[in-house]
Amino acid sequence: MIGYQQRVLRALGVLAILWSFAIPSPGRAEAPITVKGGESITIAGVRSILIRAPHPKGSVILLTGGDGRLEVGSGARLGKAGDNVLIRNRDAFVAQGYNVLLAELGTNLPAAVDHMAVIKRPVIVVATSMGTHRAAQGLVAGAMPDRLVLTSGLLSKASGSDDTVQTVLGTPNRLPRTLVLHHREDRCRLTLPAGVAPFQAWAGGRVQVEWMSGGQTDEVNPCRFSAHHGFAGQDDELVARIVKFMVR
Repeated sequence: MIGYQQRVLRALGVLAILWSFAIPSPGRAEAPITVKGGESITIAGVRSILIRAPHPKGSVILLTGGDGRLEVGSGARLGKAGDNVLIRNRDAFVAQGYNVLLAELGTNLPAAVDHMAVIKRPVIVVATSMGTHRAAQGLVAGAMPDRLVLTSGLLSKASGSDDTVQTVLGTPNRLPRTLVLHHREDRCRLTLPAGVAPFQAWAGGRVQVEWMSGGQTDEVNPCRFSAHHGFAGQDDELVARIVKFMVR
């Protein structure tokens, strides 16, 4: 009975976490978006959106935060998460010469990496917030991207959770060359800046850490796109740092 109660409490805790990340800003309702230059494609039974760069240098797979759902429809329609820091900067990555896959919740990451590798390598997985946890699960499942970028990540237990990138991976040997990009003033309770140093120490030379500061925030919810957690007001710098890492 005690074990059952613990499992129930753990499940309720996960639901509470997802709710806090997914809760919309007061007074805002997301409208469906048709992704410019995009096409709806199906990978291992899950529909995502692919944007092709004219002369690609490589391919980027973007994993959103929150509950991970994009609600991808036909005709490259995006039903939610358009304000997420990575999703809203999709065109900036294309402008830098990268094919972009907006990966729907449930996308098989090993299959997605293989799919994008056929189009153009290197393949870089870029994840944010709860998406960093899903990226770790994908690595454990056998995904082999050329590089990995973790922004506002659930990195180690000092980040604020017992279920983190570190605990999912179990060993740093599963990490490709990795960039951790974090905001010094991130106040989201599951991605606290204190979690970065223990993760870097655990991962050793596989991980490069870069910090950002400043920007702007409305602080309605410290785990949202409009807070330091979502690098509000710093999109250009964020993309520039990620691209610089990808081309090294």
